[in-house]
Amino acid sequence: MHNSKQNLRIQFFITTLSIILFGLKFVAYYLTHSLSVLSDALESIVNVLAGGIGLYSLYVASKPKDKDHPYGHGKAEFISAAFEGSLIITAGLIIIVETITSFFSPNELHALDNGVWILLSTAIINLVAGFIAKKMGKKNNSLALVSSGQHLIIDSFTTFGVIIGISIVLITNYNGIDSFIALLMGIWIIYNGYKIIRESIAGIMDEADMALLENVITEINANRNKNWVDLHNLRVIKYGPLLHIDCHLTMPWYFNVHEAHTHMDQFANLIKSKFGDSVEFFIHIDGCMPFSCEICTIEPCEKRQAPFKEKLAWTMENVLANTKHHLHF
Repeated sequence: MHNSKQNLRIQFFITTLSIILFGLKFVAYYLTHSLSVLSDALESIVNVLAGGIGLYSLYVASKPKDKDHPYGHGKAEFISAAFEGSLIITAGLIIIVETITSFFSPNELHALDNGVWILLSTAIINLVAGFIAKKMGKKNNSLALVSSGQHLIIDSFTTFGVIIGISIVLITNYNGIDSFIALLMGIWIIYNGYKIIRESIAGIMDEADMALLENVITEINANRNKNWVDLHNLRVIKYGPLLHIDCHLTMPWYFNVHEAHTHMDQFANLIKSKFGDSVEFFIHIDGCMPFSCEICTIEPCEKRQAPFKEKLAWTMENVLANTKHHLHF
């Protein structure tokens, strides 16, 4: 809940900042009549709209679970990110159309030096705010916040590109560079919009996040308890800021319920120590089988039916499978 409120505060700040910077960029366009400045301002309109949508999605995602949404409302963030990506692509297409038109009807440019200073200030502010938002979004597992931060970073990079283009125009007096920079920006913006849509669809469809799975497995391997005899059928699903983890954890068959739950809690707490408290677990406890003795490191074990042979490393290939392991797996 704390993370959700923090995400809301950061997103509100981003939305407010986007409105202010959007106004400054249109002032720069009014002064310069530069098409590349206009394209930068149009992208900022998208940032304002996306910021508002992201703010609403984080508000929805922060709502507690209820009987109609037993896993919470976190997937609202994925829907928001998909819409934001669509807006970004639309802005890129508008920029490309305007640029192609400018090749036939070029604009007369004015006061470019004043425009450069205004754009430079917006680029620096966007870059700093974007990195902060993206860092906090990754920390709190918020795709909406990461997307908003990415928008600001992209916005700052495109603004720096516009500044370089305008500077070249000032030096060479060749206005065609302005349109060329705008065209490159349009293509870049469309590409980044596609990436955001792709990631949001992956979240909506519960596509496996291989990098996240690898991090979870690495953390478990590094802190493995001998009583965790085996691990399989591992699943990690993201619901906005919430991680939902399913797995089958094999323990000695002779453990009573209290002992099994004690070691299960240790397993869950290990993952929470790495990924935060916004993790929900469904852990199925399996009793070990005779073939488990070959990979079991518990010594001494009065119930052992076969000698220990080799410690089985848990990897992406074997923990995702829905079967218990042995040396001939």
